[in-house]
Amino acid sequence: MTLPRLKLQPGQSIFEQVVFAAVRAFVSGDYQPGQAFPSVRTLAADLKINHNTAHRVIQHLIQERWLEVHPGVGTVVAEPPQARSGDKKRLLQQELEQLVVEAKRLGLSLTDVVDGLAAHWSKLDKTREASNK
Repeated sequence: MTLPRLKLQPGQSIFEQVVFAAVRAFVSGDYQPGQAFPSVRTLAADLKINHNTAHRVIQHLIQERWLEVHPGVGTVVAEPPQARSGDKKRLLQQELEQLVVEAKRLGLSLTDVVDGLAAHWSKLDKTREASNK
């Protein structure tokens, strides 16, 4: 199984897009802990990306503790890693500020942003619930 719902967008880093799609798949439950993750060769072929980019993606996900390597088995999805001390602060200060600035630039209201956030939150929860059945 390759990464679901991934359409590479031109002008954006392929590496970042694939890493984000993988983390989204882990968080939503599309990939479960212990499930095999595609090899470098499979990931590169399925997504039609450079072998080196696929290797960097997998190494990054291992470093971030989303994946584990088991000799004789291969690369598998790990239990979701605990957040690092700076992760929450970065999200709540920097990334939310970027979202707010962009929303204001586009003329969105706070209600629009909250509704959009709630819709995405619910969508990930529904994906997880469906994959656990």
